[in-house]
Amino acid sequence: MLKIIPLGGLGEIGLNMMVFEYSDSAFIIDAGLMFPEDYMLGIDYVIPDMSYLKQIKSKISGIVLTHAHEDHIGALPFLLKDINVPIFGTPFTLGVVGNKLEKHTFFSPALLNEISPGEKLKLSPFELEFIRVCHSAVDGVGIAIKTPLGLVVHTGDFKIGHTSVDGMITDVNRFARCGDQGVLALLSDSTNVEKEGYTISDQEVGETLASICAGRKGRIIVGLFASNISRIQQVIDIARAMDRKVIFNGRSIETTVNIAKELGYITISEDMEVDVKQLNDFPDDEIVIITTGSQGEPMAALARMAAGAHKQIKIKEEDTVIFSSKFIPGNEKAITKIINKLYRQGADVIYEKISEIHVSGHAFQEELKLMIDLTRPKYFIPIHGEYRHLILHARLAEQVGIPKENILVVENGQVIEFTENGGRVRENVLTGRVFIDGKGIGDVGRSVLKERRKLSEDGLVVVIMVFDEETGIVVHGPDIVSHGFVFETETGHLLEDAKCIILEIVDEFGPVVPDRVNEVRSKIQIALRKFFSFTIKRRPVILSFILEV
Repeated sequence: MLKIIPLGGLGEIGLNMMVFEYSDSAFIIDAGLMFPEDYMLGIDYVIPDMSYLKQIKSKISGIVLTHAHEDHIGALPFLLKDINVPIFGTPFTLGVVGNKLEKHTFFSPALLNEISPGEKLKLSPFELEFIRVCHSAVDGVGIAIKTPLGLVVHTGDFKIGHTSVDGMITDVNRFARCGDQGVLALLSDSTNVEKEGYTISDQEVGETLASICAGRKGRIIVGLFASNISRIQQVIDIARAMDRKVIFNGRSIETTVNIAKELGYITISEDMEVDVKQLNDFPDDEIVIITTGSQGEPMAALARMAAGAHKQIKIKEEDTVIFSSKFIPGNEKAITKIINKLYRQGADVIYEKISEIHVSGHAFQEELKLMIDLTRPKYFIPIHGEYRHLILHARLAEQVGIPKENILVVENGQVIEFTENGGRVRENVLTGRVFIDGKGIGDVGRSVLKERRKLSEDGLVVVIMVFDEETGIVVHGPDIVSHGFVFETETGHLLEDAKCIILEIVDEFGPVVPDRVNEVRSKIQIALRKFFSFTIKRRPVILSFILEV
């Protein structure tokens, strides 16, 4: 029996992780994270629940990575703490992973194993062949997996085009040869299934960028994804044609550019690249700055420029700022806030809503259809997307001839089983989301998030009081301290009235009442909750600190 088990990435964007299991052998494809949603207050990022992997730890022979985006590699440090197995990836992917993991003492570089498109890898009883795909991260691959029950094709993140800036074109011929061999199941990227037609070419984006940059008098500042190496090379080429120097600014972009230069994926002459400290040594019309923060990240370089808090780069009136990336859902407010700040400082800002300066790395509908036509699978399984994406992709597959009963729409934790009698969805395994907050892993759950949300909405009221154990007389307080609730100077009478309510409650309980402190504390919380709700329509968190001396 062959089992395919998604632990993340199906029913959501991000957290991509999938297990292939046969008898006493298993391997993992990708180990991604996702960035927190609005309700995840204080959370740094989210990783998949890996409980099932710990259960089958002895079976796992390796981790195979499709490309270097965080939603495919970001959870690796947490996975390797429990499952220390070889990692397989292309050179750029491993370069990014190695840089990420070198801070962890448990990690050994010997775990990294380089693979190339066209190469085969034996993870008995599986044989994997890596197929070049075009994506917004260089060195991406899909995987043809030969299993004892047939060939399974996993596309990874991909798009199909006949041209590419970096020459890394999706190998449609190899996917077609998989179809000739006979494909048991196709697992295909669903991210852009809502988009009709084909993705635009990188060349078109390059031409648009060049036309925008032409004739600009001031500095040109380009914000983009640090992993988009081909776009970075396009900007470098535009700067070269305009006889401008290039400054890379932002930790993540500096890191990935150095990796890409070492591997030959980025070409820039030494005299053309200058340090940000040399910014003022050149006229504004001789500078291009490539930077991070295109998604509105608060501590990224672009956000600091917009806020006037960047040490070296201050926005000027003739600056042109280009956001060469799409607005990821959930980031719109943060991005537009930065755009507004840049406009206020006099910069001209160009972004995707007013110009074609970004191309997606995920296939549109016609490309998705083509992938199905090339591989001609018996079973089709949509992956990588929210539930609506999976459903729409399933309908698309049905349109191009896949029988409805052979289309398996599953979400995280659902086990797909293949036997000689065919495929079906069986039992669920434990999965879910684990929140990372600082150094804490999984110690923040939904109850804590609920408390944080309540604190953020109505604030906190703290009651402090001390009374004599024998007489029951209040010897200190009651003091009331509020945070995020009201301005004490504006509504001081409210807190004074609250103190009167507290004293009335204390008077109800004599010193001989059993468990007096807890009884008083409980009644104070109930009474204040009702009082604040009635008088000001707010429900703050109420904490009571009551001592007997």
